[in-house]
Amino acid sequence: MSSASLSSPSAPAAAAPPAPRLFSLAWPLFLELCLGIAVGVIGTMMAARISDPAGAAFALANQLAATLFILFRIIGAGISVVITQALGGGRRAVADATARAALGASSWLGGFTALMALLFAGPLLRLMNAPAEVLPLSQPFLMALAPAMMLDAWNASMASVMRAHLRSRDTLMVLVAMQIAQLLLSTLLMPLLGLPGFAVALAISRAFGLGLHVWLWRERLGLRPRASDWWRLPRAELAAVLHIGLPGAAENIAYRLAYMVSVAIAGHLGASALAAHSYASQLMYFVLLPGLATGFAAEIVVGHLIGAGQLHEAHRLVRRALARGLAISVAVAALAAAASPWLLTMFTHDARILASAVVLMWITVVLEPGRTFNLVVINALRAAGDARYPVMVGAGSMLLVLAGGSWLLGEVLGLGLVGLWIAYAADEWIRGLLMWRRWARLGWVPKARAVHRRLKLVARSH
Repeated sequence: MSSASLSSPSAPAAAAPPAPRLFSLAWPLFLELCLGIAVGVIGTMMAARISDPAGAAFALANQLAATLFILFRIIGAGISVVITQALGGGRRAVADATARAALGASSWLGGFTALMALLFAGPLLRLMNAPAEVLPLSQPFLMALAPAMMLDAWNASMASVMRAHLRSRDTLMVLVAMQIAQLLLSTLLMPLLGLPGFAVALAISRAFGLGLHVWLWRERLGLRPRASDWWRLPRAELAAVLHIGLPGAAENIAYRLAYMVSVAIAGHLGASALAAHSYASQLMYFVLLPGLATGFAAEIVVGHLIGAGQLHEAHRLVRRALARGLAISVAVAALAAAASPWLLTMFTHDARILASAVVLMWITVVLEPGRTFNLVVINALRAAGDARYPVMVGAGSMLLVLAGGSWLLGEVLGLGLVGLWIAYAADEWIRGLLMWRRWARLGWVPKARAVHRRLKLVARSH
């Protein structure tokens, strides 16, 4: 396409601030994600010291909790995008109204998620083929996670608002404080209460983080939540969030459900296979962090650029971010695979589990570049207002390649965990290349122009 295809629709109504730099946002996000994964790994290590079934129970319950929390993505995927677009266009009143609306929506969705964990822990775990020795450990743990899930919904939305305002260092400090509190409390409570001790520590640390976020909203953003903000669902503000959030949530839900099919297959292979899957997944989370941080940072910067009508800059930034992300993901995955025989001993010394997990880590070297396309480009498409394309195109691959491939390769053809990992890699590459094709051919540009027009109309009503 010609450069005219990327020409700005018109100048914004108010002077927009200079676009933020990608790296200044990416490094605090990387540290945030790294700390979050590190605490999960340490929790898995603590659980594994109790027994390998306890380690598997910890991982399985956390996977289900993460799946339930995907419901929050109905608004979570849209909060940052709508606010960054408004701020990029110089429309602070729109951004503030969206932030307040996010609180009420988080209360309702977080409460529903917590209720699901409390009432349906047993049936959900049995649906996941939880082995007989794992179920009695994972069910009370998942139920104990419910309060923390409610608190996490508020923390996640308030942190998203802070990052959209380019306050990523402040959100990093909150996370550091929360994770330190959680680790200290877990060390004290897990020897006494077992796995539920981790859940209690998680809830206390999240309540502490919520208090810090409320304070930061007041001090850094001048936002003072009213009592009604915690339960109201203002239609106008949420409509814009849901326009981005519903497709984003659908994509995340589709992926999570397809992934849980593979976890269920791993559970059907037995406790040892489930433990190997869990331990390799923990290391894989560290490998994907650079790409994930780059993707989140790109979403914030692209949102600001789209709001300001700077489409050329958005296009160049995504190309640059993807090139860096691919190089880093391959290097980190190769290093992790090479070190995996030693790193995995943090979790277990069972020779069979270790051997299986090491093979999975080498497959990750092929998997991660494909995932980087998704992490960077899907976030950029969403920030440009092109939120429906990723779910419409990606759902088929998730269903057929991820879920169906896991079943076919892992169970029918008898490849076990290796078959699951091959299905993961194939799905990431198929979806990733389709997303890049959409971006490179400028299929997102009409959506970006529509965003700019919508911001003008909304600004007039404020």
